[in-house]
Amino acid sequence: MLSRRSMLEHCSGGFASLALAQLFGREVQAAPPAEWNGGLHHRARAKRVIQLFMTGGASPMDTYDYKPQLEKLHGQKLGPKEKPEGFTAPPGALMKSPFKFQQHGESGRWVSSVFPHQAQVVDEMAFLMAMASKTNVHGPGTYMMNSGFLLPGFPCMGAWISYGLGNLTDELPTFIVLPDPKGLPYNQKGPFSAGFLPAVHQGTMIRDAGQAPIPNLFPATGHPFATRDADRDGFALLKQLNVDHAQTRADDTRLEARIRSYELAAKMQLAAPTAFDLNQETKTTQEAYGLDQKVTADFGRRCLLARRLIERGSRFVQVWSGPQGATENWDNHGSIPKELPPMAASVDQPIAALVRDLRSRGLFDDTLLIWTTEFGRTPFAQGGDGRDHNGGSFVSWLAGAGVKQGTSYGQSDEWGYQAVEGRTYCYDFHATILHLLGIDHERLTYRQNGIDRRLTDVHGHVIHDILA
Repeated sequence: MLSRRSMLEHCSGGFASLALAQLFGREVQAAPPAEWNGGLHHRARAKRVIQLFMTGGASPMDTYDYKPQLEKLHGQKLGPKEKPEGFTAPPGALMKSPFKFQQHGESGRWVSSVFPHQAQVVDEMAFLMAMASKTNVHGPGTYMMNSGFLLPGFPCMGAWISYGLGNLTDELPTFIVLPDPKGLPYNQKGPFSAGFLPAVHQGTMIRDAGQAPIPNLFPATGHPFATRDADRDGFALLKQLNVDHAQTRADDTRLEARIRSYELAAKMQLAAPTAFDLNQETKTTQEAYGLDQKVTADFGRRCLLARRLIERGSRFVQVWSGPQGATENWDNHGSIPKELPPMAASVDQPIAALVRDLRSRGLFDDTLLIWTTEFGRTPFAQGGDGRDHNGGSFVSWLAGAGVKQGTSYGQSDEWGYQAVEGRTYCYDFHATILHLLGIDHERLTYRQNGIDRRLTDVHGHVIHDILA
């Protein structure tokens, strides 16, 4: 009887052939024929994505979904008589937006005064005005908008895209997450998990608040003996030990992911310092993103970094605004007039700068930019002038490759409480993004526990109305 190790040793030639075939397959997938334009199932319009996620539930009727009826009915108790499931308090009276709305651009898009900079670029965007969620609880809602499921354990969109399309470069992670320095979102690292997909497809989290956004990339200054030459033999031995260990545990994808991460770290010693050096950008560019202002410096730095990363080959970059919790995010229970403006101000100029920057550099030819949150907020007041959770209707937008500029799809009711026309769930949102990347969402599957799983579960339709 042969042990597993002996069998692997005797069959090493065959396994080497398989590995070589897999390598060639990855190269074809990462650099497909020109007529594919990077698509897995059809011609792709985009090959990389930047996702901007507003943690906490950004209020639609105070940002992009103008509801003049709320001004007429302000103060009237017309909402549910009993507290709906998921609400944190009984609904109060209808509350108008405390912010002024104006129409902008050739599209005439109504935008609140909290977004003066984004208002100037609305003609670049396609708005989904009737997004809906199956929950109005932060944890499940955040999972749903990222993985398509309310529960943990399922791969997020970035992981599915990494699995389906592979990498564009060997020198940077395929899927990068730039969390808010104030803390991780709801579910901590769950929203950027690979779930049951091979662990190599999970998001690589990079905290860029400090001088060293990627810790331990270089030896500490107190260890001058740790040079590349001195470490070469050690690296070779470590790699062999890791490979031998992984061969005896072929069903544990975390081992392969760990080996790949070490190899990637070595390559990043050359690529990452350049990618993360924002001093290479002109003063004009840095100021456009708001790096010279305390309010916008943090989010602006991460937006600029996202552009530099996709420019250098990262396929999916996620930028988070706000941590989990009751403060310093978009979860404005206490006071919309006091809590929403500082959050809006922190992202408004950087997002507008990112849109313009991507356009001016020609990156919108193959880059998709998306903006979303986990759900919306109620048109009813809570505790005076706050707003409660609402999965009935919220707003998301897309811009860039393959997107019809200055358009919108769907509509909420006259209060902004429920989606009434063109209701769009995460399944449709994800199906549309995958479609732009050249992926048929019904054909991107992974068999798990006897089920062919997919990002869109058993749902989802491509929203052709917003596609160019």
